[in-house]
Amino acid sequence: MSATDAVLGVDVGTTAVKAAVVAADGRVLGTGSAEYPTHYPRPGWVEQDPEDWWRAACGAIQAALADGGRRDMAAVCVSAQAPTLLPLDSRGRPLRRALIWMDRRAEAEAERLRGTLGEELVRRVTGNRIDPYYVAPKLLWFREHEPELHARARAYVQATGYVVHRLTGELTLDREHASLLSLRDLERETWSERLCEAVGVTPELFPRLVSGHEIAGHVTDDAATGTGLPAGTPVTGGTVDGPAAALEAGVIDEGQAAEMTGTSTVLILPSARPRSEPALVAMRHAAPGRWLLLGAMVASGGSLRWLRDLLGEQSFDSLTAEAEAEPAGANGLVFLPYMMGERSPIWDSDARGVFVGLSLASGRGSLVRAVLEGAAFAVRHNVEVAAAAGIQIGDLRSVGGGARSRLWSQIKADVVGVPVLLPETSIGAPFGDAALAVVAAGLHPDVRGLVQRVRVRERFEPRPEAARRYDELYGVYRRVYEALRGEFRALAATR
Repeated sequence: MSATDAVLGVDVGTTAVKAAVVAADGRVLGTGSAEYPTHYPRPGWVEQDPEDWWRAACGAIQAALADGGRRDMAAVCVSAQAPTLLPLDSRGRPLRRALIWMDRRAEAEAERLRGTLGEELVRRVTGNRIDPYYVAPKLLWFREHEPELHARARAYVQATGYVVHRLTGELTLDREHASLLSLRDLERETWSERLCEAVGVTPELFPRLVSGHEIAGHVTDDAATGTGLPAGTPVTGGTVDGPAAALEAGVIDEGQAAEMTGTSTVLILPSARPRSEPALVAMRHAAPGRWLLLGAMVASGGSLRWLRDLLGEQSFDSLTAEAEAEPAGANGLVFLPYMMGERSPIWDSDARGVFVGLSLASGRGSLVRAVLEGAAFAVRHNVEVAAAAGIQIGDLRSVGGGARSRLWSQIKADVVGVPVLLPETSIGAPFGDAALAVVAAGLHPDVRGLVQRVRVRERFEPRPEAARRYDELYGVYRRVYEALRGEFRALAATR
């Protein structure tokens, strides 16, 4: 057992790295964060520089350690956005900027894989559909469009793996990220030689597999200088941000549910066995012996950020205060939050954001409220798909940046029709990372026992009158997309 009872959770998100020093009993002792840019070279292309991840990780860790008033950590666990294509050379250096989960450039390659492999085969093996969201089509794009770099690639890592590499010098791949590459058998947890061969890689190009509750390496002298962590600090294998958020929310067993809203929204549904639903994402849970189905939406919080920046506003709080003054239904305004296409459940790269019902009387508050409601409609759509697949939920635990808005939580309860619960601690994935680090450090015997301690601090019940109004508007929301689907495709052809 370590001499210290504190651990560090670090999450490499879509817009920032967040870090938290957490005591073994769950008290948050200090936090820190640092943002970094996202690059959009062409429509549908979305990249980030892994060196920006590392610089931000160093800044966020230093800030969290200073805020917590201590440096010694029993263990460090890193989670990240997922999945990512990042090739490294023989010295472990990035060959190019990373293609993050939002990148949609591999549409043609995905279509080719549908022709050569077939959706049925891929879903039977991986649990998931063929889509540019996953790494496999991106690998095929990389092989065909950047063959010189492809020939130099000696390892493919995820964002978690890259930061763990910079911390420890070790190359690793956590099992949750591995399940999102679309190259592994979800149930048997083995590499599929047929799928790897189809995209031009071999399993040897992926680092050794690790778990979030296992020690993968130790902080090097160089990393100690950059982060402020003592050299030799244990670092775990890490995980994906969604499973980490599920742990923060106390969501492990089937029938429980969480939603994590930051730039995107992820609906998190645990399962006692591997499940597959074409409209949802299947993956491993960070909790041993559990799997997840995810409703993965692209730009819920991103849409709100876009509107904030467009309006020249600095504060999300002031925007949501204006929205709160508007009635449920935003005075007849409906928003489709498909600002970067959409993943589940519609899987349409061509879809785009739409306001329906604008008039000269539409004000800032109505626009903001429509964005909040549109994101909630997207969650409801995924909940309905999950219910049709046999997964029912009794309530919804909300974590991430979006959970800070009481208005948004109430809207989600009214729209989805189940109570929305806010856990006592809601700092995002770093708290779930901390739970894995506590187990890895030997400060607690298992993840389940830690997660069962999670308490709820606030509960939002559906309000009947608002729920009836949202039932009407949800029908509009669904019909508008169906009516515009062909037009989205026509617009895409002009870009």
